[in-house]
Amino acid sequence: MTGTIWFVQIVHYPLFGKVGRQDYVVYQKAHARLAGFVVGPPMIIELGVSGWLAFSPPPFVPKWQTWTGLGLVIGIWLSTGLLQIPQHTTLGKGYDLKAHHALVFSNWIRTVLWSLRAGLVLWMIREFSQR
Repeated sequence: MTGTIWFVQIVHYPLFGKVGRQDYVVYQKAHARLAGFVVGPPMIIELGVSGWLAFSPPPFVPKWQTWTGLGLVIGIWLSTGLLQIPQHTTLGKGYDLKAHHALVFSNWIRTVLWSLRAGLVLWMIREFSQR
């Protein structure tokens, strides 16, 4: 998800403003539908695995790491639901410069959280490999 969110943040979301206004509603609705297939299942799996690790941590991983990982995932879900989805809803009615800017700006929250989570997961893997 970290690679996906960086692509979305740097390439995909900024390009929303380049779609013609006449076709924007069709584009945005297709984006929402198709992106859901790409990000939905991995996000659900990530949430499930994060919860499982927090409640049943492996012996080589400190509990604080697994709970931090779950907290980061919950933060990502909250950001998605409270910040990005409302902007997508507004954009689904037609291009709106303010909503587009709010989407790109607020998406930095998910970008940072997923990047921190990737670092944490790499740290956990390092701990495992040293056993």
